[in-house]
Amino acid sequence: MYFYEGYHLWGMHMLWWIIWAVVLIWIFATPWSIPGERNKTDSPLDILQKRYAGGSISKEEYEAKKVVLIKDRKL
Repeated sequence: MYFYEGYHLWGMHMLWWIIWAVVLIWIFATPWSIPGERNKTDSPLDILQKRYAGGSISKEEYEAKKVVLIKDRKL
C-alpha cells in the first residue's frame, strides 16, 4: 500500500509551483497597457488640444499657447 509522505513536493509538484509562479509574475509584471490602468501621460500639446476641443479656451488662446509650446519643445 502506498502512503503519501510529502516526497512529491520536490518532484512534479515543485515543477507545477514554478510554472504557476512564472505565469503569475508574467501576468502582473507585463508593461502592456490595461484599459483604465497604466495609461501614458498626455503631452502639454495634447492637453491644450483637449481644452480647445472642450470649449474651455478660445481659438486665439489656443493659437497663442500652441506657439509657446512649440517654441519650448524646440529648445
